Amino acid sequence: MAFTRATGKHRGPSRLTRRRAGIAGVATIATTGVIGTLASPALAADADAPSFEDTGLTQIVAADSLAATIDAQAAAQEREAAEAVERAKAEARAKAEAKRKAEARAKEIREAKERAAREAERKRLNSFQLPVAGSYVTTSYQAGGALWSSGSHSGVDFRAASGSRVVSVGSGTVVEAGWGGAYGNNIVIRMNDGTYTQYGHLSSISVSVGESVTPGQRIGLSGSTGNSTGPHLHFEARTTAEYGSDINPVAYLRARGVNV
Repeated sequence: MAFTRATGKHRGPSRLTRRRAGIAGVATIATTGVIGTLASPALAADADAPSFEDTGLTQIVAADSLAATIDAQAAAQEREAAEAVERAKAEARAKAEAKRKAEARAKEIREAKERAAREAERKRLNSFQLPVAGSYVTTSYQAGGALWSSGSHSGVDFRAASGSRVVSVGSGTVVEAGWGGAYGNNIVIRMNDGTYTQYGHLSSISVSVGESVTPGQRIGLSGSTGNSTGPHLHFEARTTAEYGSDINPVAYLRARGVNV
Protein backbone atom coordinates (compact mmCIF):
# COMPACT_ATOMS: atom_id res chain seq x y z
CA MET A 1 0.00 0.00 0.00
CA ALA A 2 1.35 3.40 -0.83
CA PHE A 3 1.46 6.12 1.96
CA THR A 4 1.10 9.76 1.24
CA ARG A 5 2.00 12.67 3.62
CA ALA A 6 -0.89 14.59 4.92
CA THR A 7 -1.10 18.22 3.96
CA GLY A 8 -2.49 21.21 5.84
CA LYS A 9 -1.92 22.61 9.30
CA HIS A 10 -1.60 19.22 10.80
CA ARG A 11 1.24 18.19 8.58
CA GLY A 12 4.58 17.89 10.45
CA PRO A 13 7.52 20.02 9.46
CA SER A 14 9.85 18.63 6.85
CA ARG A 15 13.42 17.66 7.64
CA LEU A 16 14.65 20.85 6.03
CA THR A 17 12.28 22.92 7.99
CA ARG A 18 13.37 21.27 11.21
CA ARG A 19 17.00 21.91 10.33
CA ARG A 20 16.39 25.55 9.60
CA ALA A 21 14.55 25.89 12.84
CA GLY A 22 17.44 24.26 14.63
CA ILE A 23 19.95 26.60 13.07
CA ALA A 24 17.77 29.57 13.94
CA GLY A 25 17.43 28.31 17.48
CA VAL A 26 21.16 27.96 17.85
CA ALA A 27 21.61 31.47 16.58
CA THR A 28 18.94 32.73 18.86
CA ILE A 29 20.44 30.91 21.80
CA ALA A 30 23.85 32.25 20.91
CA THR A 31 22.54 35.77 20.67
CA THR A 32 20.26 35.74 23.65
CA GLY A 33 22.77 33.76 25.66
CA VAL A 34 25.29 36.57 25.50
CA ILE A 35 22.69 39.14 26.25
CA GLY A 36 21.22 36.95 28.91
CA THR A 37 24.63 36.41 30.39
CA LEU A 38 25.35 40.11 30.50
CA ALA A 39 21.93 40.97 31.86
CA SER A 40 21.45 38.12 34.26
CA PRO A 41 23.12 39.68 37.31
CA ALA A 42 20.96 42.76 37.14
CA LEU A 43 17.92 40.74 36.43
CA ALA A 44 18.79 38.39 39.26
CA ALA A 45 19.33 41.31 41.57
CA ASP A 46 16.03 42.81 40.57
CA ALA A 47 13.92 39.74 40.32
CA ASP A 48 15.48 37.04 42.39
CA ALA A 49 17.43 39.01 45.10
CA PRO A 50 16.37 37.91 48.53
CA SER A 51 14.98 40.52 50.95
CA PHE A 52 17.17 42.06 53.77
CA GLU A 53 15.42 39.86 56.23
CA ASP A 54 16.27 36.71 54.23
CA THR A 55 20.04 37.28 54.23
CA GLY A 56 20.67 36.47 57.94
CA LEU A 57 22.18 39.95 58.51
CA THR A 58 19.36 40.88 60.84
CA GLN A 59 20.20 37.95 63.07
CA ILE A 60 23.89 38.91 63.12
CA VAL A 61 23.10 42.53 64.02
CA ALA A 62 20.64 41.41 66.67
CA ALA A 63 23.18 38.97 68.10
CA ASP A 64 25.85 41.68 68.19
CA SER A 65 23.42 44.07 69.88
CA LEU A 66 22.44 41.44 72.46
CA ALA A 67 26.09 40.62 73.14
CA ALA A 68 26.85 44.31 73.59
CA THR A 69 23.89 44.64 75.98
CA ILE A 70 25.05 41.61 77.98
CA ASP A 71 28.59 42.98 78.12
CA ALA A 72 27.29 46.33 79.31
CA GLN A 73 25.13 44.68 81.94
CA ALA A 74 28.03 42.52 83.10
CA ALA A 75 30.28 45.58 83.31
CA ALA A 76 27.60 47.46 85.26
CA GLN A 77 27.20 44.53 87.64
CA GLU A 78 30.96 44.36 88.13
CA ARG A 79 31.03 48.09 88.90
CA GLU A 80 28.14 47.71 91.33
CA ALA A 81 29.84 44.75 93.00
CA ALA A 82 33.10 46.68 93.25
CA GLU A 83 31.27 49.71 94.65
CA ALA A 84 29.44 47.47 97.14
CA VAL A 85 32.78 46.01 98.25
CA GLU A 86 34.23 49.50 98.66
CA ARG A 87 31.15 50.63 100.60
CA ALA A 88 31.43 47.59 102.85
CA LYS A 89 35.12 48.30 103.39
CA ALA A 90 34.35 51.95 104.12
CA GLU A 91 31.62 50.97 106.57
CA ALA A 92 33.96 48.48 108.23
CA ARG A 93 36.64 51.16 108.50
CA ALA A 94 34.12 53.61 109.90
CA LYS A 95 32.91 51.07 112.46
CA ALA A 96 36.46 50.19 113.39
CA GLU A 97 37.31 53.88 113.78
CA ALA A 98 34.16 54.49 115.83
CA LYS A 99 35.01 51.50 118.01
CA ARG A 100 38.58 52.73 118.41
CA LYS A 101 37.36 56.19 119.40
CA ALA A 102 34.78 54.71 121.78
CA GLU A 103 37.42 52.50 123.38
CA ALA A 104 39.84 55.42 123.60
CA ARG A 105 37.13 57.58 125.15
CA ALA A 106 36.18 54.80 127.57
CA LYS A 107 39.86 54.43 128.46
CA GLU A 108 40.16 58.17 129.03
CA ILE A 109 37.07 58.15 131.25
CA ARG A 110 38.31 55.10 133.13
CA GLU A 111 41.74 56.62 133.62
CA ALA A 112 40.20 59.91 134.69
CA LYS A 113 38.04 58.07 137.23
CA GLU A 114 41.05 56.13 138.45
CA ARG A 115 43.05 59.33 138.79
CA ALA A 116 40.18 60.97 140.61
CA ALA A 117 39.84 57.95 142.89
CA ARG A 118 43.58 57.92 143.60
CA GLU A 119 43.54 61.63 144.27
CA ALA A 120 40.52 61.26 146.54
CA GLU A 121 42.20 58.40 148.35
CA ARG A 122 45.43 60.38 148.64
CA LYS A 123 43.53 63.28 150.09
CA ARG A 124 41.63 60.99 152.42
CA LEU A 125 44.82 59.32 153.61
CA ASN A 126 46.37 62.72 154.19
CA SER A 127 43.30 64.09 155.90
CA PHE A 128 42.57 64.36 159.62
CA GLN A 129 39.35 64.19 161.59
CA LEU A 130 37.98 64.12 165.12
CA PRO A 131 38.75 61.00 167.15
CA VAL A 132 35.08 60.80 168.13
CA ALA A 133 32.65 61.92 165.43
CA GLY A 134 30.56 64.96 166.35
CA SER A 135 32.23 65.33 169.74
CA TYR A 136 33.67 68.39 171.44
CA VAL A 137 36.33 69.23 174.03
CA THR A 138 35.19 69.06 177.67
CA THR A 139 38.59 69.61 179.34
CA SER A 140 41.13 71.85 177.65
CA TYR A 141 44.85 71.42 177.13
CA GLN A 142 47.10 72.29 180.12
CA ALA A 143 44.16 72.71 182.45
CA GLY A 144 45.48 72.65 186.04
CA GLY A 145 44.43 70.39 188.90
CA ALA A 146 45.33 67.62 191.28
CA LEU A 147 43.96 65.00 188.94
CA TRP A 148 47.17 65.10 186.88
CA SER A 149 50.51 64.08 188.25
CA SER A 150 52.29 66.81 186.32
CA GLY A 151 49.89 69.37 187.68
CA SER A 152 48.35 70.10 184.29
CA HIS A 153 46.42 68.34 181.59
CA SER A 154 48.77 66.94 178.92
CA GLY A 155 45.97 66.54 176.35
CA VAL A 156 42.28 67.28 175.90
CA ASP A 157 39.19 65.31 176.87
CA PHE A 158 36.50 64.66 174.25
CA ARG A 159 32.99 63.92 175.34
CA ALA A 160 32.28 60.23 174.65
CA ALA A 161 29.73 57.95 176.25
CA SER A 162 31.03 54.52 177.23
CA GLY A 163 31.35 52.33 174.14
CA SER A 164 31.54 55.22 171.67
CA ARG A 165 33.50 54.53 168.50
CA VAL A 166 37.04 55.90 168.66
CA VAL A 167 38.91 56.33 165.36
CA SER A 168 42.39 57.24 164.26
CA VAL A 169 42.55 60.94 163.44
CA GLY A 170 44.79 60.25 160.44
CA SER A 171 47.00 57.73 158.67
CA GLY A 172 49.77 56.06 160.60
CA THR A 173 51.17 52.96 162.31
CA VAL A 174 50.30 51.68 165.75
CA VAL A 175 53.35 51.77 168.05
CA GLU A 176 51.58 51.04 171.36
CA ALA A 177 48.34 49.20 172.12
CA GLY A 178 47.56 48.03 175.68
CA TRP A 179 47.60 49.08 179.27
CA GLY A 180 49.16 52.49 179.87
CA GLY A 181 48.96 52.98 183.65
CA ALA A 182 47.06 56.20 184.44
CA TYR A 183 45.88 56.22 180.83
CA GLY A 184 44.20 52.84 181.26
CA ASN A 185 43.79 51.01 177.95
CA ASN A 186 45.56 53.27 175.48
CA ILE A 187 46.84 53.42 171.91
CA VAL A 188 49.73 55.45 170.49
CA ILE A 189 49.99 55.96 166.71
CA ARG A 190 52.93 57.30 164.76
CA MET A 191 51.28 59.46 162.10
CA ASN A 192 52.57 59.56 158.52
CA ASP A 193 53.73 63.15 158.99
CA GLY A 194 56.06 62.06 161.81
CA THR A 195 53.94 63.22 164.74
CA TYR A 196 52.22 60.98 167.32
CA THR A 197 48.69 60.77 168.72
CA GLN A 198 47.47 59.06 171.87
CA TYR A 199 44.00 57.74 172.82
CA GLY A 200 43.41 56.91 176.52
CA HIS A 201 40.87 55.43 178.97
CA LEU A 202 39.49 53.02 176.32
CA SER A 203 37.10 50.22 177.25
CA SER A 204 38.47 48.04 174.42
CA ILE A 205 41.24 48.06 171.80
CA SER A 206 40.72 46.98 168.17
CA VAL A 207 44.26 47.27 166.73
CA SER A 208 47.70 45.85 167.47
CA VAL A 209 51.28 47.14 167.33
CA GLY A 210 52.64 47.39 163.79
CA GLU A 211 49.22 47.71 162.18
CA SER A 212 48.65 50.48 159.66
CA VAL A 213 45.56 52.62 160.16
CA THR A 214 43.76 55.18 158.02
CA PRO A 215 41.70 58.27 158.86
CA GLY A 216 38.37 57.28 160.39
CA GLN A 217 39.37 53.66 161.01
CA ARG A 218 38.05 52.33 164.31
CA ILE A 219 40.80 51.57 166.76
CA GLY A 220 38.76 51.00 169.93
CA LEU A 221 35.80 51.99 172.10
CA SER A 222 35.70 54.74 174.71
CA GLY A 223 35.49 53.99 178.40
CA SER A 224 36.78 55.02 181.83
CA THR A 225 39.80 52.80 182.48
CA GLY A 226 42.89 54.07 184.34
CA ASN A 227 42.92 57.40 186.19
CA SER A 228 39.47 58.57 185.10
CA THR A 229 36.41 60.13 186.75
CA GLY A 230 33.99 58.93 184.08
CA PRO A 231 33.63 57.83 180.46
CA HIS A 232 35.45 60.11 178.02
CA LEU A 233 38.36 60.01 175.54
CA HIS A 234 41.70 61.47 176.53
CA PHE A 235 43.50 62.62 173.37
CA GLU A 236 47.07 63.83 173.06
CA ALA A 237 49.28 65.07 170.21
CA ARG A 238 53.03 64.53 170.67
CA THR A 239 56.34 65.04 168.92
CA THR A 240 57.56 61.61 170.11
CA ALA A 241 55.93 58.44 171.44
CA GLU A 242 56.95 59.31 174.99
CA TYR A 243 55.05 61.10 177.69
CA GLY A 244 56.09 64.72 178.13
CA SER A 245 56.48 65.54 174.40
CA ASP A 246 52.91 66.74 174.17
CA ILE A 247 51.77 69.68 172.03
CA ASN A 248 48.43 71.49 171.89
CA PRO A 249 45.99 68.89 170.42
CA VAL A 250 43.40 71.47 169.36
CA ALA A 251 45.97 73.54 167.46
CA TYR A 252 47.35 70.28 166.03
CA LEU A 253 43.97 69.21 164.65
CA ARG A 254 43.02 72.68 163.40
CA ALA A 255 46.34 72.95 161.52
CA ARG A 256 45.28 69.80 159.67
CA GLY A 257 41.86 71.04 158.66
CA VAL A 258 39.78 69.63 161.52
CA ASN A 259 37.02 71.80 162.91
CA VAL A 260 37.43 71.58 166.68
